[in-house]
Amino acid sequence: MENNANPKQTEGMPGIPSSPWEPFRFRAFTVLWIATVVSNIGTWMNDVGAGWLMASLDPSPAAVSLVQAATTLPVFLFALLAGALADMFDRRKLLVLVNLVMAGTATAFALLVYLEAATPSVLIGVTFILGTCAAFVAPAWQAIVPSLVPKHALQAAIALNSTGINVSRAIGPALAGVLIVSVGIYAPFALNAISFIGIILALFTWRATQENSSTLPREHVLPAIVAGVRYALHSAPLKATLIRAVVFFLFASAYWALLPLIAKTSLGGDASSYGTLVGAVGVGAVLGALLLPKMRRRFGPDVIAMAGTIGTACVLVVFAVVPNLVAAAAGSLLAGASWIAVLSTLNSSAQTALPSWVRARGLSVFITVFFGAMSLGSIVWGQIAEVLGIPSALMIAAAGAVILIPITWSMKLGQGEKLDLAPSAHWPSPVVVHQNAGERSPVMTMIAYQVPAENHQRFLELAKNLSHARKRSGAYSWGIMQNAEHPDQFTEYFLETSWLNHLRHHERVSGSDRVIQDEIRTLLIPDTKPAVSHLLGVTAPVKPKSGKSKGSKK
Repeated sequence: MENNANPKQTEGMPGIPSSPWEPFRFRAFTVLWIATVVSNIGTWMNDVGAGWLMASLDPSPAAVSLVQAATTLPVFLFALLAGALADMFDRRKLLVLVNLVMAGTATAFALLVYLEAATPSVLIGVTFILGTCAAFVAPAWQAIVPSLVPKHALQAAIALNSTGINVSRAIGPALAGVLIVSVGIYAPFALNAISFIGIILALFTWRATQENSSTLPREHVLPAIVAGVRYALHSAPLKATLIRAVVFFLFASAYWALLPLIAKTSLGGDASSYGTLVGAVGVGAVLGALLLPKMRRRFGPDVIAMAGTIGTACVLVVFAVVPNLVAAAAGSLLAGASWIAVLSTLNSSAQTALPSWVRARGLSVFITVFFGAMSLGSIVWGQIAEVLGIPSALMIAAAGAVILIPITWSMKLGQGEKLDLAPSAHWPSPVVVHQNAGERSPVMTMIAYQVPAENHQRFLELAKNLSHARKRSGAYSWGIMQNAEHPDQFTEYFLETSWLNHLRHHERVSGSDRVIQDEIRTLLIPDTKPAVSHLLGVTAPVKPKSGKSKGSKK
């Protein structure tokens, strides 16, 4: 299966409206999407089976809650590492390897359950392993989406991925319940193991286009993680997305955390009532995904995110003041539509803010923020509901979500859509005469500019933007100095950990960085150009110890 979307189309090009089904025109996306939905159905069956099995083996609340903890904890522990590995190695091969491990683990556990040999400890251990594998799959899978479809279909592809998750969420739990009753507790685990066959075959037959063609040695894991976090800290489009994500997920987590109690306590329902509400959320998400392309043609990402946030706040109010199952089900439909609108918009904003060399690491930061905000919100709203009651907790969450809309409005989404993040390759190769330059640390790059007085202010404004560009690409320190004797002379400097990292910086400079540098050149004194020099770290020689050496003569 050949990949039929040019990855060069995924960076630096403005998106255009697309049909919600347009990604299905691309065979690679279609096959992988279908295989992923099937695999996710198996995952949801496994989750329901695991909870039911633990309730049978050890019905204490503490033991049952450990199943959920073992599923989500690995995301906090391994998301950043997973993102680094997905950028360092072939993502297709990484996905194949991890899915093989998951298939083997699921098969072995299904056999243990069939033989009635599973114990609570084994169940928790297997759940943790599968959760860890899922943590490694998430950044790699999200990072390959832009290489499966052209830029104009990216938002639709992201929405379809979210839709697939909700479709599998609607099918998997219901199917698991039927299988447990009609076949046995081992059935959902067995089908989960079988569900990996499709995704593994799809990945084996897919031939990805190589996005990175670096000839430099591969980064080490820890520096790769640091580089990803540094990029996120100095990318204005990604930081705006992360802040908006924290604000939304923190308040939207209220109904996810309290939904079982809403069904049981507020509505006086049973498990079927809870299932109705969860199913309505899934249906609402599917319908919302179908409406998103039309909304994008009329509104920008900020308006869509605002509408989704207001919709979520309305749902929280309905859950709080209307103790009626029909009203709650209608609210759940709106909750699903609002959720998919905001989630896909945030995800798309994160995707377009990242170049290919750091995409998986940047997305791993987004995933960490997502799970962190949801987990923190769940704890907070649970405690508030314990003290003030469920309705009060829901009303407070609704008010907080609406109040923070104008406060965060200046942090615009989708900024990366207007940026050319593809490598520009406009920096010339540096000339180095030292044989051991690669072993020297740190490396300082100094650039001298001749700027007339009338251009000083604009030059310094652009230099500030340039500082973030330097740090995104690998610099850990940056500064600019003005010559005391010649005020028109400025010297920019930045430090990197090694010469090898400086060479990586050459490969990472983007088209947007070049735009800044070109404008700076227009501000210089005519017939002058920036003068670049590179300085290598020097280790001071070790002084011999004072005193007479052995064998010396007087």
